[in-house]
Amino acid sequence: MNRHSAFPNGYGANAKKRDDVDFRYGSGRSPDLEAKALWNMHDLIDDDKDSDFKSFTPYRPKTKKRPRVVNIAIAALVGLACLFYLVRRPFSLTGDRLPDQAFDIETLRYYDLDDVAGTSRGWEREERVLMCTPLRDAAPHLPMFFSHLRNFTYPHHLIDLAFLVSDSKDRTEELLAELLEAQQNDEDPAQPYGEISIIHKDFGQKVSQDVESRHGFAAQASRRKLMAQARNWLLSAALRPYHSWVYWRDADVETCPFTIIEDLMRHDRDVIVPNIWRPLPDWLGGEQPYDLNSWQESETAIALAETLDEDAVIVEGYAEYATWRPHLAYLRDPYGDPDVEMELDGVGGVSILAKARVFRAGVHFPAFSFEKHAETEAFGKMARRMKFSVIGLPHYTVWHLYEPELKSARRIEAWKHNIGHIDWATASASKSSCTAPI
Repeated sequence: MNRHSAFPNGYGANAKKRDDVDFRYGSGRSPDLEAKALWNMHDLIDDDKDSDFKSFTPYRPKTKKRPRVVNIAIAALVGLACLFYLVRRPFSLTGDRLPDQAFDIETLRYYDLDDVAGTSRGWEREERVLMCTPLRDAAPHLPMFFSHLRNFTYPHHLIDLAFLVSDSKDRTEELLAELLEAQQNDEDPAQPYGEISIIHKDFGQKVSQDVESRHGFAAQASRRKLMAQARNWLLSAALRPYHSWVYWRDADVETCPFTIIEDLMRHDRDVIVPNIWRPLPDWLGGEQPYDLNSWQESETAIALAETLDEDAVIVEGYAEYATWRPHLAYLRDPYGDPDVEMELDGVGGVSILAKARVFRAGVHFPAFSFEKHAETEAFGKMARRMKFSVIGLPHYTVWHLYEPELKSARRIEAWKHNIGHIDWATASASKSSCTAPI
């Protein structure tokens, strides 16, 4: 150990050298001994026996101990500062924090689309649903439509409503606004919906909305292409980054389970549709398959498509196009399991639940001939082409409003006024005419 902490000139003392080391300078004595002789210091003795020896202790300034209350106050201030910092940082609607390099941009919104992929228990994870409804001369159906809205069991605040009103000559838009105002101002706190959009866009649709004009074969191709445009305009204007699901619903649905959104969602499919039927008067059979646009592809239809022009559109249920496809509607069993699934290629548009990621990936409603189909049927084929699941539920039934054709309406009036004299042979013929699919 060092025998001396420092020399008077402030330089540190050399370390003790061993006595057996051979030095090449001086008298051969240790440098420590020479230094002591030079400075007239005591000869070597042990430090602990040297009364003049004082060990060197570095200077340390004395610190005053803060009171405990002051320490607690400082810790509280630091904690509040950290909390304020975290609260001031922007967060996305999915709850994820913004990247550190962008936290100070107040107008920036960050969305992680992996968090809105859509799951089978969306109501528990608070997944938002965008409900889209195209409307045209739909004023007579709106009160019935809003009665369904009131009864949906999926949390209303998680459903955003979007309507596209086009080419209407009645009070569709005015009545829609009135009914929405009443819905949103309902005293029941569970009734108001989330964000609501009313979009007006005319497409020059000239086909009348009566049943015979709307479903006549000659009008099908052009009508469905315009309907596809309407759906695409509505979707592109209303879809937000925080939507997990898109539910397409027609306004003229008469009877439907209130739990339909949850029922379809539980299957966790990319695209899923129920079976659509319609009621008929008893003398016309009581009920009838309505939507034949949900089907599986057939070899006959594929061969037929190869013979058609590039812009041709195959429509189901017409003698002009015999496709022999298996239709979802015809596989219904009233007592069957409503959860049974059937893979589809084409889908109808009365009631479609699809994950929002399907549309974000590029699937849409073709307003042109896509594989010889348009609108919802082409939507189904495009989704299949992009490897999304497209499913129908043959035993889960939604009932469409019955709108009699002109001939059937006349028979019904005759039946009401003179039920005893109705010509049942003519009525049977009328029944056959009413079975033309939609």
